Amino acid sequence: MPTDIELARFNMVEQQIRPWDVLDKRVLEVFFNVPRERFVPEDQQSHAFADVAVPIGHGQTMLPPVVEGRILQHLQVQPNERVLEIGTGSGFFTAALASLGNSVRSVDIFKDFTERAGGLLSELGFERVVLETGDAHDGWAPEERFDVIVYTGARADMPESNYRQLNIGGRLLAITGTGPIQTVSMVTRESETGFRTDSLFETRTDYLIGAEPQARFTL
Repeated sequence: MPTDIELARFNMVEQQIRPWDVLDKRVLEVFFNVPRERFVPEDQQSHAFADVAVPIGHGQTMLPPVVEGRILQHLQVQPNERVLEIGTGSGFFTAALASLGNSVRSVDIFKDFTERAGGLLSELGFERVVLETGDAHDGWAPEERFDVIVYTGARADMPESNYRQLNIGGRLLAITGTGPIQTVSMVTRESETGFRTDSLFETRTDYLIGAEPQARFTL
């Protein structure tokens, strides 16, 4: 007989994620295999598998499972690919990326986030993950190239400074916009000078610290 937790996990996948056409087998396996409840704060355990943005502190939230699943399906992270994640947060999405890719470098402005996530990821056996603390809303490690760059919080606009960090065939995904509804968009590097931008779907989430829309003043 499945436990209550395993039943809740099954229902999250079958009743929330799969109905939104997240059908990639590797992505669905991530949600079955990575223990989401371990990354959720104790006072939010009742929402560990719910279709909500779970508060994790500092005014930040975990992306709802459906949004995470749709992002992962669009990114199509491959086992040989190197990933840069801006916004470690709880560390669950970091674990999801690490389950799919070769290695993950993840950055968050809050040290308690990276420390807690680092402990959990190590305990769960994720070895090819490097966590760093710093302000990365304008990018990180500009001298390095990645196959996937993903912003897990919203930004006012697409971070064009990251384009040159993509390998050929690499993807940059960000949630952007200044209104009540934001757009999840992905930039694909098709050649040294060619980039394609695709708008994927609409959502709503918290802005990364420093990446909020700037107030406009008129005289």
